[in-house]
Amino acid sequence: MENEEQLYPIAILIDELKSDDVTLRLNAIHRISTIALALGPERARDELIPFLQDSLDDEDEVLLALAEELGQGFVEYLGGPAYAHLLLGPLENLAAVEETVVREKASESITKIAEVLSKPQIEEHYFPLLRRLSGGDWFTSRTSSTSLFAAVYAKVSPALQDELRKLFAALCNDDTPMVRRAAARDLGPFAKNLSKELVVSDIIPLYRKLSSDDQDSVRLLTVQDLIAIAQVLDHEETKSYLLPSMRNAVSDKSWRVRYMVADHFVELASAVGEDVVRDELVMAFVQLLKDNEAEVRTAGAGQIPGFAKLIDQDIILARLMPCVRDLASDSSQHVRAALGTQISGLAPLLGKDATIEHLLPLFLKLLKDDFSDVRLNIISKLEQVNEVIGIDLLSQSLLPAIVELAEDKQWRVRQAIIEYIPLLANQLGVEFFDEQLSNLCMSWLGDTVFSIREAATVNLRKLTEVFGVDWARNTIIPKVLQMGAHPNYLYRMTTLFAITTMAPSLNTSVIVDSVLETVLPMVNDPIPNIRFNVAKSFEVLAQVLNETSEGKGVIKAKILPGLEKLKDDQDADVRFFAQKAMEADAITGA
Repeated sequence: MENEEQLYPIAILIDELKSDDVTLRLNAIHRISTIALALGPERARDELIPFLQDSLDDEDEVLLALAEELGQGFVEYLGGPAYAHLLLGPLENLAAVEETVVREKASESITKIAEVLSKPQIEEHYFPLLRRLSGGDWFTSRTSSTSLFAAVYAKVSPALQDELRKLFAALCNDDTPMVRRAAARDLGPFAKNLSKELVVSDIIPLYRKLSSDDQDSVRLLTVQDLIAIAQVLDHEETKSYLLPSMRNAVSDKSWRVRYMVADHFVELASAVGEDVVRDELVMAFVQLLKDNEAEVRTAGAGQIPGFAKLIDQDIILARLMPCVRDLASDSSQHVRAALGTQISGLAPLLGKDATIEHLLPLFLKLLKDDFSDVRLNIISKLEQVNEVIGIDLLSQSLLPAIVELAEDKQWRVRQAIIEYIPLLANQLGVEFFDEQLSNLCMSWLGDTVFSIREAATVNLRKLTEVFGVDWARNTIIPKVLQMGAHPNYLYRMTTLFAITTMAPSLNTSVIVDSVLETVLPMVNDPIPNIRFNVAKSFEVLAQVLNETSEGKGVIKAKILPGLEKLKDDQDADVRFFAQKAMEADAITGA
């Protein structure tokens, strides 16, 4: 009987894995660790692993799940690291299948298992696997092998290290572009494990070969190899060995390669040293910012503040600012939007006077841009500018831009500017806000789109947190409560939403003196939706009132009678929410 029970889990797994139902097979794979635990380490090694190795599924979803399950975490079910190599067999099969995501996940799991393998296990089991995959007839296995070298290079003998370098070199020279692409992707991580001498003698020739490949999908991946190699070499060696390659990459005939250079420019500049940055990369960066392709200029715009930190202010003003001015008028809205996100990062580097002279006109220009994303990006990053020059110089042009965005025909644009209002309020100060933006914030409460009205109520709560309860009592609460008597029920509903949202930021005196005077009469509102939102509002207000003895008295004297009335309402929803509110801890006194 005991033997039958022991056989039960593996028997069920076999049945489910042989099922025609993909869902059953997938569920079986996800339960493999549980089954292995039930079997015990010995039977998991002797029965489960061989079964998994021999029964390769034809559904990619199932194979992907198996590749993930057989990672490093599965080692403990086999009895620990001493048996970890047993997982390499099933994973080797998965690393050779046609589906890319399955191969990548299998390679990732193999790499994780390599971390716990001993040197003898690597030489006896991992190395033969690597030879088979890298010398496989199908490109799929050779593609998978490229990511497996770096994990074990430092753990093997010099003779095997030599063989690893030769195997990797063969992959870099493979006839199939997909294999060369994988080799280009993994050359940098592999190079980081080698000595500087071997990087110069073995890796740089491979990098040069790949960086001049006839496929741009290969060349673009060598940009990160260039960075990795530069990080290994000292600055003089970088100048000697890599300068021509940098120039070629910046001027590559494919915009995709130039895009990759632009997108990683700060990382590259940080690795090569001040001399190369000053003598070569400033003009290279200018070239990328003036590129014919908008995608390249967009990527370059995203790197401007980071690169500017690596050069002197004089060079920023002489070389970068003319490009920034051109980008602010770029024909592509995406370039201008990218610049809008980044341009404020230049303010701390230029200082107050240079920011006022050179950047402020560009800020004001971008604040008037036709494309709403550009204006939003500028507004969202104004804090850095404010810290350098103060908000006064910006506010005169900032306000028209905010008003224009607030009235944009796209409701998502209106919603986005609402979300930035608390940030702006903090920067502008309470006096400016009350004079210029207070009415605008109230107008959103009457917007035709529910999402805008909802965002406007959240905005009021955040403003209360910024300016304080006393400010809310005097400035916002009266305006919100006025809407509670509006003939249009949507305005009355918005009042309740606003009160409910703001309640956690208010105190007992504000609720008692102002809020309840408006909410209590709404118990008798003719619209059922209003009445059940009154019940919801009572529940939230009671949570605040319950914190003081005065508030507890108000709950008993005012809120409970209101809920009692709503509990007997003719509308079922009203009765439900009233009952729910009456059972809340704040009201029951629990």
